[in-house]
Amino acid sequence: MLSTFKQIIQDQGFIILDGALATELEARGADLNHPLWSAKILTEDPAMIKQVNLDYLNAGANVIATASYQASFMGYERQGYSRGDAIKLMQLSVELAIEARETYLLSSDNKINQSPLVAASLGPYGAALADGSEYRGYNGVSIDELITFHHDRLLLMLNTNADILAFETIPCLDEAIAIKQLLQQHSSKKAWVSFSCNDGMHLCSRELFEDAVKLLSDSKEIIGIGVNCTAPQHIESLINIAKPLTEQVIIVYPNKGETYNALNKKWEVSTECNPDFLQNAKLWLDAGAKAIGGCCRTTPADIQQLSKLLLRK
Repeated sequence: MLSTFKQIIQDQGFIILDGALATELEARGADLNHPLWSAKILTEDPAMIKQVNLDYLNAGANVIATASYQASFMGYERQGYSRGDAIKLMQLSVELAIEARETYLLSSDNKINQSPLVAASLGPYGAALADGSEYRGYNGVSIDELITFHHDRLLLMLNTNADILAFETIPCLDEAIAIKQLLQQHSSKKAWVSFSCNDGMHLCSRELFEDAVKLLSDSKEIIGIGVNCTAPQHIESLINIAKPLTEQVIIVYPNKGETYNALNKKWEVSTECNPDFLQNAKLWLDAGAKAIGGCCRTTPADIQQLSKLLLRK
């Protein structure tokens, strides 16, 4: 029988999420210079996606996310894919993660008692636009339009074998409202919602993170609230904001703190944060996060270090 989010926390006191998918695929040679980003590799090299999923499990992750963050009906349609093709590719993202889990559970390296979870990654409206607006928010986009964007993809993922839904990199309150309303109508799977934040107090839309936590805290369908793809130096402050406001699991999986230099096409270490992922994770755990992982530029090696740290706790 599969584990649940709550069971894993009860057993070990925390959940270890996986790390970056897209930048890890790039590190292995994938060309993601495309509006579909990591979802492009579902058509080109699905075996590479499965291997990254498996490597995170071998590193100690309790949860692996599917390669569907950038996958949506709108996004695929803009690139000339049929609706049927979009359905098959999003379903494939879940199948690959489940296959990776099955391989892991059969391997001699599996030394844990829990069966890892597969989280269906659901990126924001801005991800389908492929214009970086998940790090700004949206002007002139209504809640109804956001509901329409998320609706059919949500129904599709609810009919897969994913264990949980992960709404990721949400930049604004309106999109959180749309997600909350949809989950109230369609509640066959639990979900977490993680926001992209501009600093230690605000979403990328400049709205207060505090208001986002308050908005979602009464949802029966949402079991985790948190932050992803946000600079590590802001995470402790955001945890401190969320902790007194919610009973849900506080989830954090920030980026590595690097910035991308478009001129030389290289990632550069920021001077504004501690680049030591493990030292940062200790702070987040002590502050009250119960699910920790990584986003852009984090690797299976980072998750392996995190696993060793948390298991010593």
